[in-house]
Amino acid sequence: MAGKLNEKVAIVTGGSTGIGSATAIAFAREEAKVVVASRRSTEGEKVVHRIQEAGGEAIFVQTDVSKATEVEALVNKTVETYGRLDYACNNAGIATACPLIDMSEDDCDRLIDVNLKGTWLCLKYQIPVMLKQGGGAIVNVASAAGVVGIAGYATYCATKGGVIALTRAAAIEYAKSGIRINVVSPGVIETNMSASVPADLLAQIAAGHPVGRNGKPEEVAEAVVWLCSDAASFITGHNMMIDGGYTAQ
Repeated sequence: MAGKLNEKVAIVTGGSTGIGSATAIAFAREEAKVVVASRRSTEGEKVVHRIQEAGGEAIFVQTDVSKATEVEALVNKTVETYGRLDYACNNAGIATACPLIDMSEDDCDRLIDVNLKGTWLCLKYQIPVMLKQGGGAIVNVASAAGVVGIAGYATYCATKGGVIALTRAAAIEYAKSGIRINVVSPGVIETNMSASVPADLLAQIAAGHPVGRNGKPEEVAEAVVWLCSDAASFITGHNMMIDGGYTAQ
């Protein structure tokens, strides 16, 4: 599929590490111009440097997706730099483990602001650009936790379930405008987030996946790029589980 996204422009939020950085690199490998967005400037600039070293084109824009002004500035900078916006992977997200009754209101608000409101803000500012162009493709990143319940992650589960519902409604709303909007729901992926989990627990989680292991960021990235490409031109409003069969049990 090399080069099939030539001259296209993609935004990846949460693009500094994990699934986000793997997705930014995958877009660049297919010759898309990539805008890496993240709160973490040092790590984000490193991803841009990797893309440029490999002969790709990319810029970094520091962005907190929970803030409307920063998301609007991100989209404006993309159009100002590259003249268009064809694809977006709205991946930025956080997770907090805490029993429901012990979670503070501030922590609850932050999860909702980043995971759910942040995805909504990205759609709010990305879609108008695509409407003017006559089309585009967006992939939001939810989680298997948005489909099944996980003790200690009630609010996180709620935000990711919200992302799935938001995606479906938005996909229907803009289908006739040539904008496809899908969502991927990864299981446990080997990222910095999962690295904080004790090794013995990670091994138990891996055994819980029918394929017998946890996932890799690149496996999610490949699905995101494919969903954005013309190969997926008849797919919209779909929640693609990338969980090694976990939710099929």
